[in-house]
Amino acid sequence: MNWSWEIFFSYVTNGLMLQGAWTTVWLSVISMALGLGLGVLAAMMKMYGNRTLRWTAEFYIWLFRGTPVLIQLVIIYTGLPQLGIRLTVIESAILGLALNEGAYLAEIIRSGIMSVDKGQTDASRAVGMTWRQRMWLVILPQATRTIIPPLGNQFNGMLKTTSLASVISMEELMRMAQMLAQTQFRVLEAYTCAALWYLILVSIWSVIQVRIEARYEKPFGPDEAVSFDAKKARRAAFRKSKPVKEA
Repeated sequence: MNWSWEIFFSYVTNGLMLQGAWTTVWLSVISMALGLGLGVLAAMMKMYGNRTLRWTAEFYIWLFRGTPVLIQLVIIYTGLPQLGIRLTVIESAILGLALNEGAYLAEIIRSGIMSVDKGQTDASRAVGMTWRQRMWLVILPQATRTIIPPLGNQFNGMLKTTSLASVISMEELMRMAQMLAQTQFRVLEAYTCAALWYLILVSIWSVIQVRIEARYEKPFGPDEAVSFDAKKARRAAFRKSKPVKEA
C-alpha cells in the first residue's frame, strides 16, 4: 500500500490547504448572502408581483434550477467574454454560485411564507396593517421557523459546491488539493486531506445550525415574563382551592 501518513499530516497543516479552506468559507458566506437576497427578491416577485415580474422570476428559477452549476460557472467565466463581459475568477465564482443558490432559496422562502396560516394575514389586514408591516411583523417571523432548517442545509451544501469553482481556477480547497497532488504526485493523500477539511467545515456548521434552529424554536416574546405570569396564576389558583380554617 503506497500510503504515507507523514505526507498526509503535512498536507493537513500545509499553508496552501489552510488558505484553500479559508477561501472556501468566505466564498460560501458571500455567495450564500447574495443568493439569499436574490431568493427573497425572486420569491416576492413570484408571489406578489405583476404578470411581468412573475414571469421573470419563474424564468430565472426555471433556468438556474434546471441547469448544472458547473455549466453556469463555465459559461460565466469563459462564455461572457465573447459578449464583451469580462469577469475575474473571483467575480465569476461568486456570481455563478449566488445566481444558482438564489433560485433554490426562492422556492424555500416562498414555501415558508405559504406555510403561514392565511388567517394571520387576514387578521393583520383587519387591524389596518400595510403590506410591509404584515410581512415584517406577522408573516416573516412565523415563516422563519420553516425557512431556517432548509436554509441551513443549503449552506451546508454550498460549502461543498464551491469545489466546482476549481474548474475555473478559483483557488479554494479543491483547487489547492489539486496543486498539492501535482507537486509530489501524492494524489490519494492530497484529496483525502481535502475531504477531511470539508468534513471539518461541515461539522462546525452543523453545530452552529443546531444552535440557530434551537433559538428560533423558542416561543415569541420574553420567556421570563411568560414563566412569571404562569407561576403567578398557579399560585393564585392554589390559594383559592385551599379550604378556609374555621375559627
